[in-house]
Amino acid sequence: MEIEIVMFWISSIYIIPIWGLMWFAPRHDITKKIVGDLRISVLPLCIPYAILAIPSLPDIFITLGAEMPTPEKIVEFFSDDKVIIVGWLHFLAFDVLAGRYIWLRMLACDRPMYVSTPILVLGMMVAPLGFLIGILTTLEYSEKEYSEYQ
Repeated sequence: MEIEIVMFWISSIYIIPIWGLMWFAPRHDITKKIVGDLRISVLPLCIPYAILAIPSLPDIFITLGAEMPTPEKIVEFFSDDKVIIVGWLHFLAFDVLAGRYIWLRMLACDRPMYVSTPILVLGMMVAPLGFLIGILTTLEYSEKEYSEYQ
């Protein structure tokens, strides 16, 4: 269980500067270099997840693939500390990925910090809500038009 705890803390601390850069220095060159590069912003969060999730894939597929998940089955599944940590690492990686996407849209649509920062804070705390609001505030965004950091 020690490796899981180490990965939990490293990943939890790793996201702090990434979110801070998106919130407080969204247009800075350092932010563009760090957050703009998936190899720096997201990949390091996927590695500990993969290390912990891959050995559990048979259990995950059997538990969640054998029958339709029910709330009871999910609660039972997440009663294991290792599963909780893998779930947390999953949240961290995908919250940063979603936040990064919204950050890119905010830049492309030239949204000021007083608009982007609260939405990105929501993205960190409650990612689907932050993602939804981020999409709604950047509806004119065109994936084809803006690809500077992707």
